[in-house]
This record gives sequence, C-alpha cells and structure tokens, in this order.
Amino acid sequence: MKIGVYICQCGINISQTVDVEEVVKYASTLPSVEVARFYKYMCSDPGQELIKKDIKEMKLDRVVVASCSPRMHEPTFRAVLEDMGMNPYYFEMVNLREHCSWVHEDKDRATAKAKHLVEGAVARATFLEPLEKKEVSVIPRALVVGGGIAGIQAALEIAEKGFKVYLVERNPSIGGHMAQLDKTFPTMDCSACILTPKMVDVARHPNIELFTYSEVQDVEGYIGNFKVKIKKKPRYVDIEKCVGCGACAEACRLHNRIPNEFDMKMSKRSAIYVPFPQSVPLKYTIDPETCITLKTGKCGDHALCIEACDDRNAIDFDQKEEIVEVEVGTIVVATGYELFDPAKKAEYGYGQYDNVITGLEFERLVSASGPTEGHVEINGKKPKKVVFIQCVGSRDKETNEYCSRVCCMYTAKQAHMVKDKIPDADLIIYFTDVRAFGKGFEEFYNRVQGEGITYRRRDLGDPIKVNKQGDRVVVKAKGHPDIEADLVVLATGIIPRKDSKELSRILNINQSADGFFLEAHPKLRPVDTFTDGIFLAGCCQSPKDIPDAVAQASGAAVRAAEPLAAGKVEVEAISANIDEDLCSGCRICEDLCAYSALEFDEKDKIMRVNDVLCKGCGSCASACPTGCISMKHFDMKQLLAQIGGLVG
Repeated sequence: MKIGVYICQCGINISQTVDVEEVVKYASTLPSVEVARFYKYMCSDPGQELIKKDIKEMKLDRVVVASCSPRMHEPTFRAVLEDMGMNPYYFEMVNLREHCSWVHEDKDRATAKAKHLVEGAVARATFLEPLEKKEVSVIPRALVVGGGIAGIQAALEIAEKGFKVYLVERNPSIGGHMAQLDKTFPTMDCSACILTPKMVDVARHPNIELFTYSEVQDVEGYIGNFKVKIKKKPRYVDIEKCVGCGACAEACRLHNRIPNEFDMKMSKRSAIYVPFPQSVPLKYTIDPETCITLKTGKCGDHALCIEACDDRNAIDFDQKEEIVEVEVGTIVVATGYELFDPAKKAEYGYGQYDNVITGLEFERLVSASGPTEGHVEINGKKPKKVVFIQCVGSRDKETNEYCSRVCCMYTAKQAHMVKDKIPDADLIIYFTDVRAFGKGFEEFYNRVQGEGITYRRRDLGDPIKVNKQGDRVVVKAKGHPDIEADLVVLATGIIPRKDSKELSRILNINQSADGFFLEAHPKLRPVDTFTDGIFLAGCCQSPKDIPDAVAQASGAAVRAAEPLAAGKVEVEAISANIDEDLCSGCRICEDLCAYSALEFDEKDKIMRVNDVLCKGCGSCASACPTGCISMKHFDMKQLLAQIGGLVG
C-alpha cells in the first residue's frame, strides 16, 4: 500500500503554531507512507495538482491531507481522487487548524500533537474501503410552504424554470405581512403596488397550483421523493362559483362586527370575508369561530349570506376538511414570522392605553385602504406629538437578544410618513443604535433627520416607561426630559412563528437557539437545511427586510430547482449498516435518529435503515446494546487503528 501525506501551512493559520516541515519529516517515516509534502495552500489549484501528480506518478493507494475543517474542504480533496480515477473514500483528512494550531500557543507541543494526529490518520487510512455513492431519481415537482413575498418569489422562480409548484398558504389569501404595509423603505414604493402583480402572477401561472387556507400536515420520504399531506380547511364557500362580489358579506348578520385581523383589529369585518381588497384568490371565506350558523346550527330564520348568493349558490355549509396528497422532489420553507407582543413589556403601556400602538398597527393606520383611509388619527384627532420607541422585544436579554434588522428603518420610514401627513407634528425617536446597513439606508436615515425629527439614544438597561396622563401619555426615559405625547409607536421585533416547532418536526429540520429554522452553514450553505432537499427562504430563517427575503427566495429556488433539472441526485455513501442476525428489535436506535432514517420492520421484528435519509452521524451505532449497527467508513478496525496511531 502506498499512502501520500500532504500538510497545509494555510498561510500562517497552521504554520505559525505548528512546525509543518517537522511534521512532514515525521510523516515520511510512518508505515506505508510513500511521499510526504507540505504546501502553503493545499486546497488551491497548485496544491491539488501536486496531489494529482503524485497519484499518477507514484501510484498512490490512499491520500491523507492535514489542513483545515473537513466540513469546508473534504469534498474538495475527494474530488481530486475522483478526477484521478480513485475511489473518493480512500481519502482521510486531519483538521490541523481547528484541532491544533488555533487552540494552542506552545509551538513544540502543538507540533507534537500534529504528529500524533497525522499518525492516527495514516493508520486509519490503511483500513479505508471503497464506498459507492447512491443515486435516487427526482420527482420534477416542488412544494413551497408559505405565501408571503419570499414564498411567492420562490414559487415563481421555480415555475419559470418549467417545474410544477404547489404553493401552500395557511391564510385565505397569499401576500403575507408585506400586504399589510403601506410603503417600503428606503424608496417609499407603495407596498401593494409592487406586491399585487406578483400575487396575480402566482394565480395565473400554469405551473403553480395554489393551496390557500391550507396547511402542511405531514411529510414523508427524502430528497427527490417527498410525500406530502396538505390539509385544506373548509371555506364553506365554493371557490369555483364565488366571484368575489361581496354581497354575502354585506348581508351577513354580523356585518362589520368582527375584529379584522388584517387591519390589526382596528376595523371590523363580517363573519364571511376576504382579508383585503387585493386578495388572491379573491374568494370569500366563512370564519367558523364567529359564524352563527356554524356555531349554533341556525342563523335567525335563515342564513342571509345564502339568500344574497342565491344566483350563484356558492355558500356551502356542508364543506368538510380535505386531505390532499402530493409527491414532490424538493421543498422550500418560507413561513415568515410573527411580531413580538409588547404587552409582555408592561412598562410601554401597550394594551393599556389606546394611544400606544405597534409599528404594524401604524402601517394599517396610515394606509389608504386601512381603517382611517390613510388619516393618522387617534380617537378622531391628529396627533401633534409622536414618540417612536425602538428595540421593543429585540436586543434585550429578557426577551430576544438578537437584532431584528428592520426596526430602525421602518421607524424612520414611519416618522417620515407622519411628517408628510402632519407637517407641524413634533416627532422624537428613542433608539439604541441606528443600523442603516442596506443600500440607500444611510441616505434615507440622513434625509429623515433633516426633516426635523429628533433622535434620542435610549439605554436598554434602563427601560422607558409610558404612563397615562389625561388624553395623552407621558414617556419617561433616563437622561432625557419627560415627554407628553399624543401617540407612541413601538418598533416591535421579529420573532419565529408559534407553529415553528411543530413544522420543524413535520419537516425534520432544525431550529437555532432563537427559534428560527437553522441553515446548514451560515456562510457556505445559507439556504440549505441539514435535511437534503429542503431549503429556507425569508424570515423563517432569520429577521430580514424585503430585498433580502426576495434575494434569499431566489437563491432557495435555484437550489431547489437543481435536483429537479438533473432528474437524479447523489446521496452520501456513509451510512449505518445493520447486522440482521444480531439485531434484537429493541428499537432504542429508532428514537435517537435525528433524520428518521430508521424504521422497525414489523414482519421480521428488526430495524431497517434508509440509506438515503441516513447521514452517518453514528448515534444509533453508539447506543445499540447488541452492537449490530456499524458505520460505513467508520468501522471498528478503522477507529481502533486511528486511536492506536494517536496514542502511539
């Protein structure tokens, strides 16, 4: 056997702490080592060519590279072996950077440790066996979960590439939070004007099937072959017959008596409704929580909505929940966000005083389609003294430590809108730091400051308090004089949706510590998840503004479309292997598998492993009481050889 060992200096990342030349000299004395070399950047083209040249000329059987993180570069060096006609699993990697040079200061001791790490890798390499990657076919259809701007963008991008897309939205209309906004920063575009055409494009696109008022109930399978159950909730309206005329809502006995969620409950709707005038689809839905017929079985002498819709007969109280099953190759998750509930911070007075509102409530207040038709009014009066308070539910160790990214700029936008509508209004913004990080943001912030709007720095350690005083409120902030205000607007932060935990279970994807869905790598795989074939877009992954959400959605769409276009995908060859003769069927491993790759065979009373779902993490093998589970590429003789090299 001939083994080639290659040590990377990684600039000074490794060589500053490890004597690379000394490690090379030591490696050359190890059994079966045919050649040992070092190079400044082994992952560079010259470094890779050096390995290829030795494989060809010296007929190497195995290759060991000691450099940085295998997560970053193991695929790079495996590809080198494949290019030379070798099995890629004849490659072994040593992480000298993170495991040695970066965690030590004593060069002599770090060099000694590096020698042991390389010796262990060489010993293990002698027992490496060839593995073959598997290929699975891909169903050329995609599922997008969530119909906000990110989901809309992802669905359109995939559909434009010629693939069928199922777009699932839990509300009666697509559009998400963006549909509730009046303007978008920093360009002050009309939000509905730029969103509505995209919503219409979704409804009209021949490759998109829209499931509104629906939820993903279950997902089974793996990349290329997902089986998805979609629960369609009953609208109690036949959408094929409904033309969106609104006669039913006008006739409803509860007409304009139900708090309207789209307007943040600042206006009223009927029990039968469309969320907003530009809804897609523009089809009415009966709210089962408030409809008299659905709650009591009878609405007076007869249901007035049925009478109003007599010509079309679209009202159908006999509709039932329906489960639709679809098969897709890839999934994009774009379920969006919720806003922090400021009532949890009682010092702000939200929920106690009418003139303390959230930023999203302000958006509806200032919108021409909102409850006041765009007039900024509180209790029928124009506010002349307006205070904005930022970082409500963000950058706060008691609530959420992270920055929600959009609050600084949407506060500046809203202050500008108040000045536009009430020029003589006096505006004060309490801020922690102004984070105007995006394109055109700093210029917009400077413009707002130039409009006579006062910025005052707040101290998160000393909370701002809002108290009632007559028809107004008093805002008390440490280090600043008290302010009597007509209106206080709270810049509430972005938080994960309440159903995120359940959806993460259904999709078998991870959440980060803050509750948002976790990407596979924050730099190199920002739209991937650890479950192959499932991708993230928009604020379900982290707080972001509209341009970033759209950009990420386009990226997720490309990643989701790649397997659809290829028609097949390769899956990792490293997986668990079960010795059926030793398996007792105890099922201990089943609950430990984070990837749902293990399934109990009821007939044979043993466990089976799905090689496509398995990620080779080894949790099952370490827990198996009978030792029937082994890991390909990490079998016992390989591990014992490596341990022997490390301590030898």
